[in-house]
Amino acid sequence: MALTTSVPVAPGQTPALLPGVSAAVVLALVSTAIGSAVPLVGSAVPAVVLGAAVAMVRTPRRQLVPGLEFAGTRVLQAAVVALGLRLSLHQVVTVGAGSLPVMLGTLAVCLLLARLVGRSLRIAGDLQVLIGCGTGICGASAIAAVAPAIGAAGADVAYAVSTIFVFNIAAVLVFPLIGHALGLSQHAFGLFAGTAVNDTSSVVAAAAAYGHPAADYAVVVKLVRTLMIIPIVLTLATVAGRRRAAAAPASVDSVAHSTTPVRAVRLVPWFLIGFLLAAAANTVGLVPSSATGPIATGSAFLISIALAGVGLTTDVAALRRTGPRPLLLGAVLWASVTLVSLGLQTITTGW
Repeated sequence: MALTTSVPVAPGQTPALLPGVSAAVVLALVSTAIGSAVPLVGSAVPAVVLGAAVAMVRTPRRQLVPGLEFAGTRVLQAAVVALGLRLSLHQVVTVGAGSLPVMLGTLAVCLLLARLVGRSLRIAGDLQVLIGCGTGICGASAIAAVAPAIGAAGADVAYAVSTIFVFNIAAVLVFPLIGHALGLSQHAFGLFAGTAVNDTSSVVAAAAAYGHPAADYAVVVKLVRTLMIIPIVLTLATVAGRRRAAAAPASVDSVAHSTTPVRAVRLVPWFLIGFLLAAAANTVGLVPSSATGPIATGSAFLISIALAGVGLTTDVAALRRTGPRPLLLGAVLWASVTLVSLGLQTITTGW
């Protein structure tokens, strides 16, 4: 699931979105009921799990796909922006700065191991990079941004996205259990989820299952982590450009164009800007304190709708085609990032 994926809504397209969005809403209502009955589970985890289970039993009809994709992208983006209405810019800056040691440490370890373990498993270089960036930065969003910079083949992108999705689901199910077993506070779990879970959707799901404070903290950490796309993509594009230049000097101009500051700015997801603007509105008092409860409830339901859409659009065939070696690399990176995140957090904060 890629948060930076754009799902444009053309005039008159709304009716085409209704079937899929309605299906996601129904599943979200069921998930919300489950979350009310079992508060420890929450509504986000059941939404994505039930959606994936339905997709495995029966692939959604073609008429549902536009609405499901819209739910899994735009609705989730709106939910992230809504979370900003509950935070102040001071909190955003403080959390972002405080998370940097853990964030940068996990990213460095992930990218290094992607190279070393990927080479030992005889996985193609581009696929190593895609899985490493997807695990270390922000899942499918990072894969989508990195792929054109290194000229990755479509098959490698599909394999990487499928691999990342498997461990997104695993994190949503396992991380809250780890947090409770270790007795992590809400802030400690938010830092853990924000630095160790791949996609933003899964970060939100895992943290929301742990508690609203954890979700607020995790979203800020994850959005700061998402910004790592910019230097990583620019670096990879420069390296790829030099390699192409050695083989075909005429390609230098096109690569140089891909690394311009304008392209770098375009890599910043729009919902990050929306999140900051929402936090700014709350900072200056435009959001009344009485609205905090309804905003929390509304954003939680939007998250459930979005994750139901993510689950229902699970590409089961792609998961089967991925094969064992990319999955093994993904498993090693996922486990390593998990352990490094917890270890660095213990060293830097004592959680």
